[in-house]
Amino acid sequence: MEPEGGGRSLAFRALQNRSHEKTKLRKRKSTLYVSAQDKNRRRGDLIGENIYLVLFTIALRIFNCFLVQTSFVPDEYWQSLEVAHHMVFNYGYMTWEWTERLRGYTYPLIFASIYKILHLLGKDSVQLLIWTPRLAQALLSALADMRLYSLMKQLENQEVARWVFFCQLCSWFTWYCCTRTLTNTMETGLTIIALFYYPLEGSKSINSVKYSSLVALAFIIRPTAVIPWMPLLFRHFWQEQRKADLILYHFLPVGFVTLSLSLIIDRIFFGQWTVVQFNFLKFNVLQNLGTFYGSHPWHWYFSQGFPVVLGTHLPFFIHGCFLAPKRYQILLVTVLWTLIIYSMLGHKEFRFIYPVLPFCMVFCGYSLAHLKTWKKTVLSFLFLSNMFLALYTGLVHQRGTLDVMSHIQKVCYNSTNKSSASIFVMMPCHSTPYYSHVHCPLPMRFLQCPPDLTGKSQYLDEADTFYLNPLIWLHKELPDDASLPTHLIIFNVLEEEISTFLISRNYERTAVFFHTHLPEGRTGSHIYVYERRVKWGTQQKMKF
Repeated sequence: MEPEGGGRSLAFRALQNRSHEKTKLRKRKSTLYVSAQDKNRRRGDLIGENIYLVLFTIALRIFNCFLVQTSFVPDEYWQSLEVAHHMVFNYGYMTWEWTERLRGYTYPLIFASIYKILHLLGKDSVQLLIWTPRLAQALLSALADMRLYSLMKQLENQEVARWVFFCQLCSWFTWYCCTRTLTNTMETGLTIIALFYYPLEGSKSINSVKYSSLVALAFIIRPTAVIPWMPLLFRHFWQEQRKADLILYHFLPVGFVTLSLSLIIDRIFFGQWTVVQFNFLKFNVLQNLGTFYGSHPWHWYFSQGFPVVLGTHLPFFIHGCFLAPKRYQILLVTVLWTLIIYSMLGHKEFRFIYPVLPFCMVFCGYSLAHLKTWKKTVLSFLFLSNMFLALYTGLVHQRGTLDVMSHIQKVCYNSTNKSSASIFVMMPCHSTPYYSHVHCPLPMRFLQCPPDLTGKSQYLDEADTFYLNPLIWLHKELPDDASLPTHLIIFNVLEEEISTFLISRNYERTAVFFHTHLPEGRTGSHIYVYERRVKWGTQQKMKF
């Protein structure tokens, strides 16, 4: 009986095993089927988001790029495009920061690579040299916008993410800056993308290596990029259970690789080993010599800078600070920390706090998501007010310095002998771009303004000396016909003061360009181009 019962038992177990095998096979088949469904669903995705939303964002930023036709600050040309032009085409002007090795070649190398490709393809026209780098910056900004949207979907829900996305896209200052070739723009884009991988509570895309690599790259490009990341890095270290592993296997290797890359790039172009990040921080932070280019009171960021950058988003930012969950406190701390640290420095600019503006959009979007009444009115107000500022600053305010460069292009390409034409830009130093916007080896000169690094008490740069008494300076610097340029470029506020010189040297006004409705100091509302009228054969080559 036992063998018979044992046989039944074995048979029953075998039947069970077959049943389990069938069940497993069915389960495996079901899993494969679901995976195929996911793949079909994700075919319409790009970088993890709906392809139509991604393409819309890219198209918007490209549109944004072409609707920004004004100048903001000299660094968007002189610390990027001018350096890149010199690297590829071997002519141009390098400012004092490069002789003092305060700037690194990593950021200009990006645009130099674009220029080199265009040159090899025989497509290095001046318009492509101007717009291609800006289009590249626009694509980075579009990617950053999408990463901010994706992050908010993970942390909250699609509704909140949409409002944050709306605030980010309609921010006038973001529109004004996000396609410019400024290190601040690159820093902001890298900061947003890095935040996507940062270990925020609720995030599903945490990756310490990726976010620390992006932060390190931002630091290499602009050393002050570490300022907004200090609270975030400290928080990550404080909450990390394996602190030694985080330092030894994430932060140190990433820091070593990126710093080594920076050192090698700068070694190639400077010809010697240089830690430009230390030089930059020493000059701007430790020695605070940036005040040579202007200073503001300690409260400027709180009383003027931050409110202007936020614009009409300000009340919604304040409202969102009270509504947002506790996990967003680190973002608010980062914003306040950045404002406080930059307030300690004498030299202040709006663009310095641009990297924390997307952090503020999180609170603005949270505010809009929780509005119960007047939502359509509020949205219309936000959109229209920001678009007015964006279009005015992008198409009208300070456009003359770019328009006049288009005129110089025509002067160059219409001259049978390029050395016969010459330009003298008699405006505050670095008011205009230079060879990157002309792309022609035309003799050009501008009033220079390097800071005093020797400690002189009564130091005046060339531009300051000129504006003390322009007429005396001109007679001294341009004493004869051989030294006179064929074209002078000035702001209208200078015309009356040097009119006798212009008349005596046979200069006639040939072009006028609107610049701004808000002239200030040495900057006028219009830019005048004067051309010297001389008899055929009497013009001599300008001695610069």
